Amino acid sequence: MSGSAPDADLKHSPLDAVHRALGAKLVPFGGWEMPLAYGDGTIAEHRACRERAVVFDVSHLGTVRVAGPDALDRLQRALTNDLRKVAPGRAQYTHLLDEADASVLDDIIVWWVDDTRFDVMPNASNTSRVLGALGGGEDVTATRAVLAVQGPKAREVVAEVSADAAAVKRFHVAPVERIGVVAGTGYTGEDGVELAVPAERAADVWHALVDAGAVPAGLGARDTLRLEAGLPLHGHELGPGITPLQAGLGWVVSWDKGPFRGRDALAAERERGVARRLRGIATEGRRPPRADQAVLVDGERAGVVTSGNFSPMLGHGIALAFVPPDVEEDAPVAVEVRPGETLAGTVVPTPFWR
Repeated sequence: MSGSAPDADLKHSPLDAVHRALGAKLVPFGGWEMPLAYGDGTIAEHRACRERAVVFDVSHLGTVRVAGPDALDRLQRALTNDLRKVAPGRAQYTHLLDEADASVLDDIIVWWVDDTRFDVMPNASNTSRVLGALGGGEDVTATRAVLAVQGPKAREVVAEVSADAAAVKRFHVAPVERIGVVAGTGYTGEDGVELAVPAERAADVWHALVDAGAVPAGLGARDTLRLEAGLPLHGHELGPGITPLQAGLGWVVSWDKGPFRGRDALAAERERGVARRLRGIATEGRRPPRADQAVLVDGERAGVVTSGNFSPMLGHGIALAFVPPDVEEDAPVAVEVRPGETLAGTVVPTPFWR
């Protein structure tokens, strides 16, 4: 909680003292202690991102640096997407699969910084797993903070701090003087950039962004924003037993690039067809559906909610859920919020909010 001493059993962002000074509510997340929300709360932070600009501390994301003349080949053999579709100075979304069943061990953004340097960005608790799968690399997570500035006014805010950083295009990557490495990435459904800033300069850059108009936002808003955008979260829509094809993310798999981890198992699933498919569900009223609640089709249990919440922008509940592949858009469903009590819903396309 805010005002308490840091939990010695958890990792801490270089901005930990800044968050405590702001009165942030701090919670454990993926082995880190990170801000859930600040004084005005999650819904206000969510709306600020949709309408203006916010800054998130996402330093809990890992950074595994893979460098050298064999770096590209190592990543190509490990990850599903084809880096040859892009080039140095670009970023790419990709998956790391389990060799046996093609489960998504992690979903990753790769920043291709220069000819022979890649910064691989795993989820919070998966850095060691990614290091092992890549056959090594350098874990540089502790040397930097990552600040995500997101929202329709994000680039205007960043331009007050660095015009060069604000100019980095979507899914491009560039080193920027006095900032660090900047990528045109984020996970909110809004435009913006992410700044990998040396740890010793992180507080100065944070304060400069806030002074320029960015509203501090925590992981609560980041989660509701990514859900409205229909974006998967590892441990919910991706993870053990869940493949890219089940999650509707077959576009991150490059079948013609050559071998990669889990390819054979995934190809076998493609051949036989998926047994379930991730869909969006809009529910009636303000009561939110929640993860692990049953989805009923024609009154019978047919699937399960993976993420659910109240949508601040739409004013009703939304959920991502695995259902049988023959359950199509516009189909009526129900979410069992407790035994014998359901929320009426409809299968809808994602993103929920455009």
